[in-house]
Amino acid sequence: MSESLGEHTFARQLTPLRAEPSDDAEQVTQALPGEPLQVVEERGDWVRVETAYAYPGWARREHLGGERAADWLEPIAAEPVEHARTLLGTRYEWGGMTAGGIDCSGLVHMAFRACGRLVPRDADQQEEAGKRLTEPDLRAGDLVTYGPPAHADHIAFWVGGGRILHATGRQGVDCVVEEEEPPELRERRRALVRLGPRSEVPGRR
Repeated sequence: MSESLGEHTFARQLTPLRAEPSDDAEQVTQALPGEPLQVVEERGDWVRVETAYAYPGWARREHLGGERAADWLEPIAAEPVEHARTLLGTRYEWGGMTAGGIDCSGLVHMAFRACGRLVPRDADQQEEAGKRLTEPDLRAGDLVTYGPPAHADHIAFWVGGGRILHATGRQGVDCVVEEEEPPELRERRRALVRLGPRSEVPGRR
């Protein structure tokens, strides 16, 4: 029988967090090396954890333990868009959070995290957390969400001049790109939002 991890643990390495305790299950996000995690449930070789930004997922037990990275939320950039631009060309990966692969909301989350700010993980959560804006209020670094009436399924940074910066799985692109807002996306616009201090998740630092 495996030894219990206790209430808190850390990622030993870049760790996929999955929707179910199976290697075939959807990757919902990733935990970075040294990132703090709360243990919710232990089931054999799998452990259900919750991230510091309140996001649950299943991780392989062997990927947990290790040491806390003291600098996991230390700022390395002044502005989110500044960090997002360092990821231009990164391939699109559902649930990805790194320069090895990233998705649209992961790009937003990690860009803010690079500034020492812990914001929600998914596009619909980011939309909900943000302050709603009108188009004349938009400034570089604000966010545009897209999707059906029920919920946001895509998010991008507004960089000004009609341009957006986002991670897209669009055929023929499939990476982080800065471009003119595509007409097919503009037609799916849901909201214009700004993530201020009140948008942050009270993380376990």
